[in-house]
Amino acid sequence: MKCIFADQLYTGTDLRSQVFLSFKGTDIIGAAKTKPAACQLIGEFPVVTPAFIDPHSHIGLYRAGEPESEGEGNEQARALFFLPDALDSLQMDDPAFADAIEMGVLYSCIVPGSGNIVGGLSAIIRHFANNSSEALVGRAGVKAAFGYNPMSTRNWKGERPTTRMGAVGMFREKLYQVRDKLDRRQAAKGKEKDKIEFSAEERVLRDLMAGKTILRCHVHKTDDIAALLRLVDAFGLRVTVEHAGDVHQPEIFTELRRRNIPVAFGPLDSFAYKVELRHENWRNIRHLIDSEVFFGLITDHPVIPARNLLLTTRWLIRCGYTRQQAIEVISRKNAEFLGIEKKVGTLRKGRWASFTCWNGDPFDLTAYPVAVFGEGRCLYQPQAANC
Repeated sequence: MKCIFADQLYTGTDLRSQVFLSFKGTDIIGAAKTKPAACQLIGEFPVVTPAFIDPHSHIGLYRAGEPESEGEGNEQARALFFLPDALDSLQMDDPAFADAIEMGVLYSCIVPGSGNIVGGLSAIIRHFANNSSEALVGRAGVKAAFGYNPMSTRNWKGERPTTRMGAVGMFREKLYQVRDKLDRRQAAKGKEKDKIEFSAEERVLRDLMAGKTILRCHVHKTDDIAALLRLVDAFGLRVTVEHAGDVHQPEIFTELRRRNIPVAFGPLDSFAYKVELRHENWRNIRHLIDSEVFFGLITDHPVIPARNLLLTTRWLIRCGYTRQQAIEVISRKNAEFLGIEKKVGTLRKGRWASFTCWNGDPFDLTAYPVAVFGEGRCLYQPQAANC
């Protein structure tokens, strides 16, 4: 068993002072004021934080040092894709992974891009794997997109929408087709029921309408979220709202809270490069906080580099969050958003030993990680030492 001493330990739920964090193999054993017996002390650090998690990213799909034309975030063959898997385009030699690890960002949920109305399956990954299969931690739904982006791809291949109503209509048509088939199968009797079969794509839609699979929805503007909620009401979809950068009034966030629909907010610090972001501003965070909707923070890498995830929390602090609350958003809350909170997000017994050791206050511009551990293994240290 190994342990480290932290003058301050952010656990993901609270801030503790002068504690020993012990771990064995991949898992945390506990945190205590006294050093456990037979525990090898491998370092003492001013601050320790949980691993940071990015719940919406394209890391490894758009790779650092490669031309944008070689990016694999969007498949351009047609507008609706239910079977592509983001994991199949993941390349672990993307240099951005090392940059993210160095700043304590150890996990991401990679999703297809937003050029298609439906883009395919997401994948929660660890950044320190040897290959894409080893990287997989879990799944977190199917990616969809509403608003400007899917209507902006009219020059891509296949049948493409030119308006918002066209994009929503194409998706609605698929949902109606599967729901009609479900109704026919339910009404059929005996062998006639077995004759009504579902294709692989239809099974994805069936699971979406049954609430077995989450629809991860790229959407920025209030009225585009309203259109999404109409689909939710019509087909019983279980959804998340991702981005919401243009929402500059509180009402829609309040409605999302009432419906228990979580928000993956951001990316903050990006340039408002299109009309649907005309109201994008860090001050919109106040509406997010005041509504009490459940939310996490994203980078949308490469829009904001994954390594800068912690940096974006400064806007939360400016809006009244404590440093502990800010850390909690990009650790525990992001883990809960993805449904992996029993593995990562907090530094408690039984969770993976994934954490970052800092040489000072992480919110000090001059502070930086001096050791990063992923599932019990030392992944980064500026100067090699006993770890």
